[in-house]
Amino acid sequence: MFTTMCALYAAGYESDTNPDNWSAFRSQMRERLSRQQGPAVDALKEFYREHQFRDPAAMLSRFVWFGLVSGPAPKFQPVLRRDELPPEVLDLEGFSEILSNYYSEQKIGALWRGVQPLYEREIARLHDPVSQILFESSTYLRAVVDPAMPRTFSVIVEPLVGRITNVRNFADHYAIILSGSDAIPADVVRHAFLHFLLDPLPLQYGHVVTVKWPLYEIAAKAPRLAPALKDDFPSWIGECTVKAVEIKLKRMSPSERELALQTDDADGYVLVRPLFLGLAKYEKSEPSFRDYFPDLVRGIDLKTEQTRTAAIQFAPAQAGPQAKDLSSEDLARRRARVTTLPDDPEAIAALTEGEKRIAEKNPRAAEASFMSVLAKYPNQPRAWYGMGLVALLDHDAAKAKEVFGRLTSGESAATRDPMVMAWSHVYLGRIFEDEGQLERAKTEYQAVLAVQEAPTQAQQAAQKGLVDLELRKPSERP
Repeated sequence: MFTTMCALYAAGYESDTNPDNWSAFRSQMRERLSRQQGPAVDALKEFYREHQFRDPAAMLSRFVWFGLVSGPAPKFQPVLRRDELPPEVLDLEGFSEILSNYYSEQKIGALWRGVQPLYEREIARLHDPVSQILFESSTYLRAVVDPAMPRTFSVIVEPLVGRITNVRNFADHYAIILSGSDAIPADVVRHAFLHFLLDPLPLQYGHVVTVKWPLYEIAAKAPRLAPALKDDFPSWIGECTVKAVEIKLKRMSPSERELALQTDDADGYVLVRPLFLGLAKYEKSEPSFRDYFPDLVRGIDLKTEQTRTAAIQFAPAQAGPQAKDLSSEDLARRRARVTTLPDDPEAIAALTEGEKRIAEKNPRAAEASFMSVLAKYPNQPRAWYGMGLVALLDHDAAKAKEVFGRLTSGESAATRDPMVMAWSHVYLGRIFEDEGQLERAKTEYQAVLAVQEAPTQAQQAAQKGLVDLELRKPSERP
């Protein structure tokens, strides 16, 4: 990120030139970098001119993206696969080589070593208060963040970005860039981290949140609803969930809380209020928020909320052009959706009912619900998955292996439903492990880690299964 920002200033980048927005360090560095000369600097300036936007914020945004997803000096090659890269980075194709030449020519490595103590001081200053924000959020949600998992949340201190806060999210990688020169933007940090923790849930429980679609149809008409959310139902659910948890964590007064809820309603985030009210039961329960989320959503009375939402007068669009603010939350949300669910309210209701009965450990009632779906849709993956869970409750390992095997291989495999695919592999692994077939169990656990967009909890279960296999004594192996 440091090298990218140096290159940006050397190329002639100008923005927010008001002295109030410039720290002494940033001003000094811009002055120094703007005087750099050489063939690599010339090539850099030419590249910049060819890719320049009129909007400085958009220009900065694409280079911030590049700095986030690029590997270390001196090559600066992307650390993600090409199909994982944000579009902004794809637009900068060829910049890695130019940046590498610039790095060598202008001895940026030596420059970095000279300023590194300043960065380390800022990181040390920010570390404890930022950690406290993350700790409070994860504690409330009863969430354990495993550093070994593919999903990442990074906090980056880069004074050259300026006195702004950039939040970036692409696929499973979340990052927030802080200038380090101001007070910590606690609300922004909390909001970004809550997205990291909560964004997967609407995708993981697609069949649960789908029932609330009628509320989204009304909310999508709100003039102030973020444009990106007007055609992205799972992300709208996620944003409403984040906002509801935020209100809890901010410890507002009753009047402040009601004002926040009224504002969310007026802006189209109509699910915030019922989700917030449902958090009272969550706080008295024992499961993690991730496990409780389906019950939280199911607890929302659709008819009551439809009537309430229909009566809301949405706030009008902002009048006149708004001032451009370089502070941004740029969420390139995953658009992956569960495409295997039938467009049939009765079938979805039966799947939901079956899932409830599984949670109650009532296999016969669950079986009846899932069978009613299979009678209409013989290959419905979620219904078959439910039947596998019924077999587990019945302690019928043979039947469970048959069902989960069907869901993980062959023509009926749940290739378009990562939740079903991942957990089916997990349960197969556990069955094989109980039977002493450790190599087959290992294969199943490893298969979970290869499932694109597998739920984090399933990945953690697979990782634990692999660790447990490694710890088993040789005498226990077949």
